[in-house]
Amino acid sequence: MNYRHAYHAGNIGDVLKHAVLARLIVYFQRKEKPFRILDTHAGIGQYDLTSEETRKTGEWQQGIAKVLDADIPNAVAALLQPWLEVVRDLNPDGALETYPGSPVLARRLMRRSDRLTLTELHPVDFKSLSDLFAGDFQVKTIHLDGWLAMGSFLPPKEKRGFVLIDPAFEVADEFDRMTVSVLKAWKRWAGGTYAIWYPLKDTRSIGRMHDAFAAAGIRDLLSLELKAGKSGPDTRMLGSGMTLINPPFTLADEMRTLLPWFNSILHQGPGSGWDVTQLIGE
Repeated sequence: MNYRHAYHAGNIGDVLKHAVLARLIVYFQRKEKPFRILDTHAGIGQYDLTSEETRKTGEWQQGIAKVLDADIPNAVAALLQPWLEVVRDLNPDGALETYPGSPVLARRLMRRSDRLTLTELHPVDFKSLSDLFAGDFQVKTIHLDGWLAMGSFLPPKEKRGFVLIDPAFEVADEFDRMTVSVLKAWKRWAGGTYAIWYPLKDTRSIGRMHDAFAAAGIRDLLSLELKAGKSGPDTRMLGSGMTLINPPFTLADEMRTLLPWFNSILHQGPGSGWDVTQLIGE
């Protein structure tokens, strides 16, 4: 699977990932003490929805466009407000042409005391990313493999924060590499929060990852899934999941409010659905 961010900006996977990202930031800001976010596969940071890449797939039309066009219930709107406010601020004329990747979303929601570390290996994407944040003292951009980044920059000096993990899934053993890297990072910083995103195309690999986490002794493991339809190894991606280690205690209930509503507006056919499961308790 080729999941270079530019081709899939604003799709159903970003809906899940960025809703969770915004809620994590809101939670960490409940305390005055600063925190750090490490985004291991940062991409270019922000996406032009009129570009050749995004027009080639048009996936944002089945994701963020539907969210913005929908009649949002009050309880859902309150939870989505931080994320959607950033999207709307980037599109002041009302036409949806710019979409914030995780780096820009995080940067827009951070306080002056919070910090953001962005790593990206793709040379062209890294150049775009570093240019975007040039001169920003709260953001560090590093041309580095995301798996190496977790070994180099954890634990953060702030001792608070979380790691967002969203690899490209361009190689067959990506889940295995991700599992090994997360376990190494967890052993260095067991108290950190890890938010791991993946397409719902290879259920066996997802299960192996969860089993490896359990075998290592990880506690407090939350699984989230959002599916617009059924997808598999040989189909386009219609759903994605996230596994969180040490999630905020508020997150599961927030997702039980958001995911049913997302499913109601994003479903595309048989196999659509959502799930919030506490795989391992505290």
